[in-house]
Amino acid sequence: MTNNIAPANARGIFHFDHPLASYTSWRIGGVAQYFYQPADLEDLGNFLQNWQGKLVTFLGAGSNVLILGGGIDGVVIHLRDRLNVLERVEENALRVEAGVLLTKLVQKCADLGMVNAMFLAGIPGTLGGALAMNAGAYGDSIWEYVDAVETIDKHGKIHIRKREEYKIGYRQVMGLKKNEWFVAGHLKFPLLDKNEAKEKMLTYLAKRRANQPLDEPNCGSVFRNPKNDFAARLIEVSGLKGARIGDAEVSEKHANFIVNKGHAKAFEVEALIDLIKERVFILQGVDLVPEVRILGKT
Repeated sequence: MTNNIAPANARGIFHFDHPLASYTSWRIGGVAQYFYQPADLEDLGNFLQNWQGKLVTFLGAGSNVLILGGGIDGVVIHLRDRLNVLERVEENALRVEAGVLLTKLVQKCADLGMVNAMFLAGIPGTLGGALAMNAGAYGDSIWEYVDAVETIDKHGKIHIRKREEYKIGYRQVMGLKKNEWFVAGHLKFPLLDKNEAKEKMLTYLAKRRANQPLDEPNCGSVFRNPKNDFAARLIEVSGLKGARIGDAEVSEKHANFIVNKGHAKAFEVEALIDLIKERVFILQGVDLVPEVRILGKT
């Protein structure tokens, strides 16, 4: 194939110059030069094996990314609800593909009595995104329960990699080989009490509804929490709640959220992120590290 034609054996959905805003939780972003939604994992492997373009970007639920207005060159591979297999492989073990939404995973774990998985309740995104950034909450994180992962390389080959091959940190995972992407996780949770799991799930969901602006487009937490502190507290005491650039605004409900008040542009969100970093550093002496990934070109 050539760079502008989908492989003949592709079973998924292929687009040219495809708008990406609707695939992100901020509802912001330019276009993808090429865009592919694989039919399943096998189809993804075949696509990559035959894709001659050098640039490949994977996108899950788009809940932790800011896509710039100039869009993304190469092909964007969209996994949400595409790599969607969630299966119980042992009594306390699950194989979860990267496109599975965390809401689906949490519900499955609650039904099985996997209480320790309930910290994921209400976290937006897919398993693939959670693996890439070591998503977590309430002092827990996804890689604590990873036994192994499946990755795919730019040639479409699947690799099984053990947890020990990666260095896991707070909201970061190091050791992923260049031109490899997570396509599944093998997770293990102890089997405890189903009722306790469901009660904890509902408690965490209610807590998020009470404290986060879930009714407005957002990307979740914009900054990582610094050691022994909270980004939201630092932003709030710096007087930035309600700060606004264009239609991008620091949420009045939770200061570590930037919400789209209508028609926010990526450059407005970027400018607001920079303003927050600068103000917090000047006033609090803390250099906040963004949790959100910025993709594409201006």
